Amino acid sequence: MPIVTLPDGSQRSYDQPLRVADVAASIGAGLARAALAGKVDGVLVDTSYLIDRDVQLAIVTEKDADGLEVIRHSTAHLLAYAVKELFPDAQVTIGPVIEHGFYYDFSYKRPFTPEDLLAIEKKMAELAKRDIPVERYELSRDEAIAYFKGIGEQYKAEIIESIPADQVLSLYREGEFTDLCRGPHVPSTGKLKVFKLMKLAGAYWRGDSRNEMLQRVYGTAWAKKEDLDQYLHMLEEAEKRDHRKLGKQLDLFHLQDEAPGMVFWHPKGWSLWQSVEQYMRKRLAKAGYQEIRTPMVMDRVLWEKSGHWENYRENMFTTESEKRDYAVKPMNCPGHVQVFNSGLRSYRDLPMRLAEFGACHRNEPSGALHGIMRVRGFVQDDAHIFCTEDQIVAESKAFNELAMSVYDDFGFENVSVKLSLRPEKRAGTDETWDRAENGLREALRACGVEWEELPGEGAFYGPKVEYHIKDALGRSWQCGTLQLDFVLPERLNAEYVSSEDSLRKRPVMLHRAILGSLERFLGILIENHAGAFPLWLAPVQAVVMSISEHQADYAAEVTERLKQLGFRVEADLRSDKIGFKIREHSLQKLPYQIVVGDKEKEAGLVAVRSRGGEDLGQMTLEALIERWSAESIKI
Repeated sequence: MPIVTLPDGSQRSYDQPLRVADVAASIGAGLARAALAGKVDGVLVDTSYLIDRDVQLAIVTEKDADGLEVIRHSTAHLLAYAVKELFPDAQVTIGPVIEHGFYYDFSYKRPFTPEDLLAIEKKMAELAKRDIPVERYELSRDEAIAYFKGIGEQYKAEIIESIPADQVLSLYREGEFTDLCRGPHVPSTGKLKVFKLMKLAGAYWRGDSRNEMLQRVYGTAWAKKEDLDQYLHMLEEAEKRDHRKLGKQLDLFHLQDEAPGMVFWHPKGWSLWQSVEQYMRKRLAKAGYQEIRTPMVMDRVLWEKSGHWENYRENMFTTESEKRDYAVKPMNCPGHVQVFNSGLRSYRDLPMRLAEFGACHRNEPSGALHGIMRVRGFVQDDAHIFCTEDQIVAESKAFNELAMSVYDDFGFENVSVKLSLRPEKRAGTDETWDRAENGLREALRACGVEWEELPGEGAFYGPKVEYHIKDALGRSWQCGTLQLDFVLPERLNAEYVSSEDSLRKRPVMLHRAILGSLERFLGILIENHAGAFPLWLAPVQAVVMSISEHQADYAAEVTERLKQLGFRVEADLRSDKIGFKIREHSLQKLPYQIVVGDKEKEAGLVAVRSRGGEDLGQMTLEALIERWSAESIKI
C-alpha cells in the first residue's frame, strides 16, 4: 500500500490507494479546504489524482507559485465556460496561462464589445459562486475528435487531429462545459474568486495571417484581492510611464507607417542614445574589447554556411543584385567570425574580444511590433569572445562581473539569471550540446550566482545565459545574454594555432551582450525612470532661465560656460514670466532648473531648483559644477 513522503520528510502510510484530496484531508481539514492541486514526484496533478504507489507529495495551495498557475489555468476555462453560456454559437480554440494572467481565443460571428466583456465577467462570477465540481476524464484521440465535432467545436477537433493517433487525451468537465486540456485544474469553480477581464484583441488562428482572425480575451487572476489591486495599480503606473507617450512628450523619437518597426530618433532622443552608447564603449574598452564594424548586407552563401539560412530564414530581409542573393544581417556573429578568420591566429591572440554596436534587421510580424521595445531595425551592444575551452570559465566570470556592474550603474539592482538549454530545432550533435551546457553551468557556479534552467529556450547554435533585470514597477526584462557556441566556429572554419603541437584547432565562441537591443533598453530606461532620467543620462541636464531681458547676457554666459565643460544645457531667454517658464520646463522632467535675476547677476551666482521643485538656493557656478560632477557616472 502507498507510502506518501511529504515535503518536510515525514511519511504517511495508507491501507489502499487514495486521491491527493484524501491525503490532504488526512493531514487536516484546513489543508483539505485549501488544496488546489498536488505535486506527485515533481509533477503537478489534480486533487482527484489516484495515488497507488509510494510517492513524494506536496499539497499545492494558493500560497504556492504552482497554485497561482493552476488558478490562472482554471480561470481561462471559466472564461470559456462563461462565453459558451452567453454566446452558444461561439467556438473555443486555445486558452493558455501567460504572465500575470491568461487569455482565450474565440471564433464568433461578430466582434465582442466592452459591454460583452462586462457580461462575460459577471457570468464568470456567477459560475464561480455556484462552486461547480471540475472533473477530469480521458478519451482516445478518435473519440475526442468525434466528441468535439459532435458539439460543433471544429477548432478543438482540428487541434486533436494534429496529435498522434495513439495518445489518450484528458478532458475537463465543469457543469455544461467540457474542454480539452492536460490540466491540472482546481477541484471546483468556487476556488476561483479573484479575477478580472482586461481587454480584447485580435489573433490569427495558429498565428498564421492566412487563417481566420479570432477574438482574444485577456484576463488576470490572483489568489487574493489585494494582489489584484496591486497589479491594477502597477498597470496604471505603467500606463503613465509608457515609453511611446513619453517619447512624444519629451520629443525623443517617433515611428511612422512608412518604416514599420524602425525608429526615427530626434535630437534629444539621440543624445540619450549617445550617453548610453558612449558609456558602454568606455566600459568595453577598459574590459579589453576591440571595437569593429561589419557589413550590413552579406551573400546568402555565408548565411547558408552559418546555418541561419536554414534555421532563421523566415526572420531575415533579403535582396538580390547581379544574380546574387543577399541577406540583411539579423545578427552580427558570422561577420565577427570573418574578422577573426582574416588572419592567422595564434593561441597567444586568445582570448580575442571583438565588439560592435551592430545594426541588425529582423522581419518581425507587424502584430508583434511594440514601440521601440520590439522593432525590426535595432542595434546591439554585441561582442564575441574567441577563446580556448580552458578560458571559458574565466571569460564568463569576467563578463558576469561586467554585466552586473553595468546594470548597477543604470540603477538596476535586482538581476536574476536563467540558463536556456537546447531547443528542438538546433545545429550540432548532442555531445556538443552537452559540453556547451555543462560549460555554462560550470561558469555560473564560478560566478557564484543562482540560476533557473529553461529547457528548449536556447539559440539554435548554443545554450545561453540570460540576465533579467527588474524595473521600478517590479517588471522583469530580459536584456543581457552569454551564449557558448562550438557550432559556428566549426561551420565557418574558424581556427587558431595551438601552443602544444602547433596544430590548428577550433576556438570556442562566446556570444555576449549586456544591454541587448539598445532601442529596447532605452525603452526600458524611459519607463523605469518615467522620463525623469538621472543627470548623467538626461538629454537636457538643465535649463538656464532669465527673469527678464536684463539678465539675458548673464544667462547666456552661464549656459555657454556649462556647455564648454561638457554639460548638456539650454538657455531660455524668452520674455515670458518666470513662473510660466518653470512650469513648462518641469513638464520636460529636467534634472535642474537655473534661474538668474538681477541679484544673481550682480553677485555672480545662480539660483538652482532640482527636479520636483526643491529650491536649492543660490550658489556659485563652481559649487553647482561640483554637485553635478558628484552625480555623474565615473568610468
